[in-house]
Amino acid sequence: MNFWDYLGNRHQQLLQDAYQHASAVFQCMVVATVIGVLIGVVTYRSEWAGNLATTTTSTILTVPSLAMIGLLIPVAGLGVAPTVIALTLYGLLPIVRNSIVGLRGVDPSLVDAAKGIGMSRVARLFKVELPLAWPPILTGIRVSTQMLMGIAAIAAYASGPGLGNEIFRGIGSLGSKNALNQVLAGTLGIIVLALLFDAAYVLIGRLTIPRGIRV
Repeated sequence: MNFWDYLGNRHQQLLQDAYQHASAVFQCMVVATVIGVLIGVVTYRSEWAGNLATTTTSTILTVPSLAMIGLLIPVAGLGVAPTVIALTLYGLLPIVRNSIVGLRGVDPSLVDAAKGIGMSRVARLFKVELPLAWPPILTGIRVSTQMLMGIAAIAAYASGPGLGNEIFRGIGSLGSKNALNQVLAGTLGIIVLALLFDAAYVLIGRLTIPRGIRV
C-alpha cells in the first residue's frame, strides 16, 4: 500500500488524531500563556526575580520530554493529565522571557505620562505596558507553540492524545508494510498543524499590533 492509499484508508483516524493533537497544544498554550505572562508581570521590575524566573523555566526545558512524561506517570497517571502538565511546563520559558523583555522595554516616559494623568498601577499595566509589550510576548507564544507541536508527539508514550500515536505505532511495527506510512503520516500531520498555527499567529499579530509598533 502506498502512502496516498494509506491516507485514504485512514483519513478519519488521522483527522481525529490531528484534532486531538491541535486541541492539546492549544489548551496547554492558553494555560502557559496566562501563567507565563503573570510570572513576567510579577518579576520584571526586579533584576534578581526576573533572572530567577528565566533560570527556573530554562531548567525545566532541559529535562528530556520522554523523561518528564515518565516522571509524571506515577503522579498523574496515563493519558491526558501528564500530557497537559508536561506541555504547559515546556511552554513557559519563551513566554516568561519575552514577557520580561517586553515589559522592561516599554519607554519609561510613557509610563510616567500615564501616571501623571492619574492612571493607577493596574491601569498602567493593562492600558500601557502590556499592549506595548505584546509584540515580543506574541513572538514567545509562537516559539512555544512550535516547540510543543513536536513535544506533544512524545505524549503517546503515556497514552496521550494526538498524532504521536501514529508515529509510535509505526516505530513499534518496523518491518511491516505500513510502518513507514504511519510514521510519515504522523510527522507530516504535525508539520501541517505547526504551519497552520503559525499562520494564525501571523494573522493575530496583524490584527492586534498597530502598524507603527510592527515597523
